[in-house]
Amino acid sequence: MECRTRTLNHPDALELIFALQQEYVRRYGGEDATPTDVSEFVAPRGTFIVGYLDRTAVACGGWRAHEPGPEFAAGDVEVKRMYVVPGARGRGLSRILLVELERRAVAADRRRLVLETGSRQPEAIGLYTSSGYSEIPQFGMYRGDPRSRCFGKLLAVAAQPAR
Repeated sequence: MECRTRTLNHPDALELIFALQQEYVRRYGGEDATPTDVSEFVAPRGTFIVGYLDRTAVACGGWRAHEPGPEFAAGDVEVKRMYVVPGARGRGLSRILLVELERRAVAADRRRLVLETGSRQPEAIGLYTSSGYSEIPQFGMYRGDPRSRCFGKLLAVAAQPAR
């Protein structure tokens, strides 16, 4: 899979995000209502990737930075809009995408990835736990939702030279 940086409003990203939202409708009865803004997923505060197989968009995901506060520590970024089209599932593409998101977070000197997923997404939970993510307290607009599961992973950030 070839991973390309795209904006959240790129036509390929929009098509994949629409399909993802329909997946949420099927599994939960409604779309993910978490507010997102195109500017949040642009370097240096974020990134968004579309994965291509034979020039066809088949996967997407990104991360956005948060200001330190009660829910987020300095260096935290939140993974959003991870999705692989049904016809391309079972090939490890979500893992490739996640590793690329982690690599880009390390390159941006980020310290931890956090994310929210749902109990009706066992494939996602399996991906995250098998990739070293641990359950963390709920955050964001789904805090307190019994179907919400939040995960985090500390990143191996290269030591910075002394100044």
